[in-house]
Amino acid sequence: MTKLSQYELEREANIARNRALMQGLEVNQGATVLGIAKPKPTAKPVQPAKRKRKEPEEEAPRRQSARLRKTVFDPNETPAQRKKREAEEEVLRIKREEERLAAEEQARATKRARHEDLVLLKLADQDPEDISTLNTMFKAVISRPHPRRVGDFDAFEYESNKQEEREVEELRKKLQSLKVVARAKVNQNRIYSSAYHPEITKDLIFFGDKHGELGIWDARATPDEIADEDGDVDIDNREGGKYWRLQPHWPATSKSSISSIKFNPVDAHTVYTTSYDCTIRSLSFTTEIAQEIYASEDGVLITHVDLTPSGHEMWISDGLGGATHLDLREGKSKARRYGLSDNKIGCISINPARPNFILTASNNRTLRIWDVRKLHTLSGELADSGLLTSPVSSPGGKRSRSAEQTMTEFDNDIITQFTSSKKGASVLRGEWPHDKSCSSAYWDPRGRQIVSTSYDDTLKLWNLNSSMLDGCEPFKSFKPFSRIKHDCQTGRWVTILRAQWSPNPDAYPHFTVGNMKHSLDIFSGKGDLLARLSDPSRITAVQAVTCSHPNIVERAASGNASGRCVLWAPDDVGYSS
Repeated sequence: MTKLSQYELEREANIARNRALMQGLEVNQGATVLGIAKPKPTAKPVQPAKRKRKEPEEEAPRRQSARLRKTVFDPNETPAQRKKREAEEEVLRIKREEERLAAEEQARATKRARHEDLVLLKLADQDPEDISTLNTMFKAVISRPHPRRVGDFDAFEYESNKQEEREVEELRKKLQSLKVVARAKVNQNRIYSSAYHPEITKDLIFFGDKHGELGIWDARATPDEIADEDGDVDIDNREGGKYWRLQPHWPATSKSSISSIKFNPVDAHTVYTTSYDCTIRSLSFTTEIAQEIYASEDGVLITHVDLTPSGHEMWISDGLGGATHLDLREGKSKARRYGLSDNKIGCISINPARPNFILTASNNRTLRIWDVRKLHTLSGELADSGLLTSPVSSPGGKRSRSAEQTMTEFDNDIITQFTSSKKGASVLRGEWPHDKSCSSAYWDPRGRQIVSTSYDDTLKLWNLNSSMLDGCEPFKSFKPFSRIKHDCQTGRWVTILRAQWSPNPDAYPHFTVGNMKHSLDIFSGKGDLLARLSDPSRITAVQAVTCSHPNIVERAASGNASGRCVLWAPDDVGYSS
């Protein structure tokens, strides 16, 4: 045993005396009498999971100075040997320089939008087996056409209130029966847009996310049973259905967010996507090729798109307040852009019954109805009135075009002058100012009702009659008949809320909208709350993006900021083969 020093002996003696003193004072007993519990040892905090270390990217060949490149050579080499060595070094230097330039070009290419045609295998970063199942699904969809149906303008207009109340009550019972029947992380990032395919044998939903990814979810397909580490399968928490992820827009960053999704209204065999990469692409289910339909000039943000019932014409809204008309049967250069607002137009909608009326919702706080028949003849009207001096005009002075390009543009100043003139008085048919930005506005399937969403925390409803739409003059009165209080303050991390009509023309008009309290709200065309769908045990995020099945009333879908999506349907709905 090691002998203790004098200092250590005195230290041990002091510790013993202090311990005896504390026991004599009965400090521990006093704490017990006073009800002061001894502090329990705290549990070790849970450590966050370690992130996987990213593999370092391959660096392009670096340049070297002449001093570093200088090689040691034999001082006794002959002139011929030296000449040969220098020639080999020059060849090597040129090769390295070419490799460096190629690497730099490849790095730049990965940050640019893709404009070429893309086949399915290039769009999907998945196993060939998964692609084959997607091919099978596409073949099942194109086996028959799924035209978009337009409702009867006078449908669901009743002579007695009791008859309407019975219709609404029947719809309420159907919608209140909806439950969460499937969940899946369809996309890897925040959901920005969605569309429900009209196929009735499947629940096929398309979601666009923040990084340009298009998620395709067959929500009632038999899911894959993936076992955990112990070999068990958690049936209650497994992901529902099957999904595929495609990357039609590039680069895969927030610069390529998919802002809207539309199906071809003639047969629904083609899906159109608009993106913040300033392009519109179409993915054909028959050819399985994604093509660029339109690209805006000078990086002007594309925000929304809608198609006429014929499927031949497209209206495109952008971040500079423009609305572009594109005839898909003509070249891109034949498009016409109209500066309908001095601020971003976030939403554009075509009346399905009367395609000559378009609806715009803008950050200048206004909702407007335009008669495009006058816009199509604008060049001649402006030339006659002396307002137009050139067929090509720069919008707001922010963009310029070469004389070789033939796309005609009319900036906001020209549109404002024209609408104020006698000849252009009937272009702008109706206008309603909101208290704050108007984030969305849509026509219902009948083409007679409008619902708008605004940051002033209201949903507004309009009802138009045939005499207003059949006339040629601006509406004498254009006021919403219903204002619904609804929290629309989504903030920075949640996609803006949009009230979306059910596209089903057989059902009483109703629309869906997300709720900041994690529910999905469904309102009637009269503004009455029909259902508030929620499931706190399974849903803990805002269901910001919503859509409904075009042919089945008891179907709705929603998506949140993590890329997770939900199918709402009756409890007895099972998986399809």
